[in-house]
Amino acid sequence: MFSRGQQVFAIAFVIVFIGILIWAYRKDIKLHRIHYRKLWRIGLGIIIVIASFAAIAFYLHN
Repeated sequence: MFSRGQQVFAIAFVIVFIGILIWAYRKDIKLHRIHYRKLWRIGLGIIIVIASFAAIAFYLHN
């Protein structure tokens, strides 16, 4: 489906892209620790809201 050159380019692109992401994250890790310290609370809140909506929808559907 893909030529050999396209496969090589895709693999090289993915490797370089992941490398840049890791480099950028490591560069900003001190800021992440300051600004995103309590991020798990927001994630938990989102999960609770979605679960509540799903429970209400199932309850009202039956």
